[in-house]
Amino acid sequence: MLALALLAAVAVSTKPDRSTDPCRPVRSSDPIDLTIPEIRHLIGTLFRAPTKPPHRLLTWSIWRRHHQAQVRRAHYRRRLTSHSDT
Repeated sequence: MLALALLAAVAVSTKPDRSTDPCRPVRSSDPIDLTIPEIRHLIGTLFRAPTKPPHRLLTWSIWRRHHQAQVRRAHYRRRLTSHSDT
């Protein structure tokens, strides 16, 4: 429980403050926010024997979150078009 609370606190602290810029679109091209499983994966990989440099790990994480954001936008777009057709 303590580990989950720590991961949740890290996830909340890394979330960008979007309330300061009301003009920023909600569905921008930015990657999704760090999630608890993503943080757990990053920390776990850092504690294993190094097989890749840390910058590759971070590059992979950013790519993955960008891809997840694209998938989310496509899902929302498909749901909007399917609901407007009925």
